[in-house]
Amino acid sequence: MTSEFVELPKLGWREWLALPGLNIPRIKAKIDTGARTSALHAFYIDPYKKGKDHWIMFNIHPDQHRIDTVIECHAQVKDLRMVTDSGGHKSRRYVIETELLLGTSLITAELTLTNRDNMKFRMLLGRTAMRGQFIIDPGASYIQGKPDRTMFEMTQNSTTEQRT
Repeated sequence: MTSEFVELPKLGWREWLALPGLNIPRIKAKIDTGARTSALHAFYIDPYKKGKDHWIMFNIHPDQHRIDTVIECHAQVKDLRMVTDSGGHKSRRYVIETELLLGTSLITAELTLTNRDNMKFRMLLGRTAMRGQFIIDPGASYIQGKPDRTMFEMTQNSTTEQRT
């Protein structure tokens, strides 16, 4: 019997990633295997309809310690769910699905939208998004490096073409 071993890419406990479909070229994310769902910082959340589909417009401060940089994002709403945070507080959150670029890996993940102004990281990458895709090294940081600008732009163009 032969078994084929595939080495998965490694992630540290925090990583840079990009969200091409949301026009976010880079954002720091905490890699959290204790969290089931991923969360993205959002404020000024405004739902709207595009034809029969439900969409959402929201703003994000992509940089941890700056509120002067604002990116306006638009995404189709996938769901509205009750989510329990690490403190045990429940809240209803919008859920979107988008592509994430981590190093050279492009994955699709569900993200809940919530205000993370009081949190150290603007994004939390939960275990559901990473399942079967990565190995986590909790003693390391930024193993994948900052997102490649060329790869981000190629992925962004591909995502934009699929949406139109």
